[in-house]
Amino acid sequence: MSTERTGTTPAVVPADDPAARGSAQVGVVGMAVMGSSLARNIARHGYRVALYNRTFAKTEEVVRDHGHEGSFVPAQRIEDFVAALEAPRRIIIMVQAGQGTDAVIDELVPLLAEGDIVVDGGNAYYQDTRRREQALREHGLHFVGAGISGGDVGALEGPSIMPGGSPESYAALGPILEDISAHVGDEPCCTYIGTDGAGHFVKMVHNGIEYADMQFIGEAYQLLQAAGLSADEMAEAFAQWNTGDLDSYLIEITSEVLRAKDASTGKPLVDVIVDAAGMKGTGTWTVQSALSLGVPVNAIAEAVFARAISSHPQLRAAAQAALDGPDGTLSDLTDPAARQGFVDDVRDALWASKVVAYAQGLDLIRTAAQDYGWDIDVAEVAKIWRDGCIIRAKLLERIRSEYAAGQLITLLEAPSIKAELARCQGAWRRVIAAATTAGVPIPGFCGALAHYDQARAPRLNAGLTQALRDYFGAHTYRRIDAEGSYHTLWSGDRSQIRTDDAAH
Repeated sequence: MSTERTGTTPAVVPADDPAARGSAQVGVVGMAVMGSSLARNIARHGYRVALYNRTFAKTEEVVRDHGHEGSFVPAQRIEDFVAALEAPRRIIIMVQAGQGTDAVIDELVPLLAEGDIVVDGGNAYYQDTRRREQALREHGLHFVGAGISGGDVGALEGPSIMPGGSPESYAALGPILEDISAHVGDEPCCTYIGTDGAGHFVKMVHNGIEYADMQFIGEAYQLLQAAGLSADEMAEAFAQWNTGDLDSYLIEITSEVLRAKDASTGKPLVDVIVDAAGMKGTGTWTVQSALSLGVPVNAIAEAVFARAISSHPQLRAAAQAALDGPDGTLSDLTDPAARQGFVDDVRDALWASKVVAYAQGLDLIRTAAQDYGWDIDVAEVAKIWRDGCIIRAKLLERIRSEYAAGQLITLLEAPSIKAELARCQGAWRRVIAAATTAGVPIPGFCGALAHYDQARAPRLNAGLTQALRDYFGAHTYRRIDAEGSYHTLWSGDRSQIRTDDAAH
């Protein structure tokens, strides 16, 4: 087995040529944009890459347009593709998640030998990855669920990579993945995450945080618009924010998007785009997984539901016709100093909300790791998110340092984080109050602040909830001053009885 670069000049050798047999170090299945970009990235780093696509014309197109970038072994038949790989074979599947992935796996398994490695680089549901890993393990094969973030540009130029699977598979595959990933200095944005579905779980949560981050940015945009800023003025505000603690990829491109003009109307491009946001499922999976694990991720959930209501035209049309309320204008900001003060408050509210989303996502990862037996290092997760991925941000270096310094239950308790949240919370509350009064919908900001206040409250209203549950369903409750579980005889004399085994 070798993970050394080939050192050869760029060459294309067909897989059915005897000279190609066992010559490729990596194989990529699926020549759509992500798959072809990843294959080119690997080849650019000096590795010989076998290529396979169900439709050979697509493989031929990739070789024709990019064959000069490295050493490729295009295969028309999947049997030739497998034969072209050195042992143990390393095969990365980059096809549509779900049945498409299962179909490729079913084709590959009979052709593979014990110790070979199959990688799913798509956005797969982590429970599917756990199922596939177990099934392939029974054949003596390694299955790796690798989250790959950064889109097609990241796949080509250096993504953030989150691989799960066996430690043995990472020993054979990891050096290549680390080589092709984005780097911060000498540190690769790739690390071993954990067994079976851990890699895809972390990628799923990454996407959930991405949903929240984009929702918060959208709410900041809507608030600035309500305050009377033009698209160009908002673009400048985001550009300024990108020079400080909010420095991130999403803030950077928000500024670019807000500056863009529509060629046919001359209006800001954002104003002519239908306000209905799509989603492909990873945000929904994040919320569903959090519900099953009992982890509060309401800021992320609000972002998912915000996309849902944006794409529910019948509900919106009915509500616009029937409901009354403020017109969404912040009319008391005509004074330049007052307006700038509000802009600064929005910046602080955006940063604080963003931190809560990270806290919720990382808590979900921590809890899942305990539940599924994954030994996930949260500091390492933050490290590999610093570049190459969509949520890359200056904040992640601070998060990495805080988790590396000690065990945290929540990011919110980290010394530098809690101090900055304390500084920002006045602005956070002012923004939410102003938005609520004006009728500007900001569910993300509100949900994030609600989580902050719930988490720090010495007592919540759950005591009443539990009493109600006991009243109608005899679900019992615990007391603050005694051990055990209790039930009140609500339909009788309302005396309390202890119901747990310890009472007998």
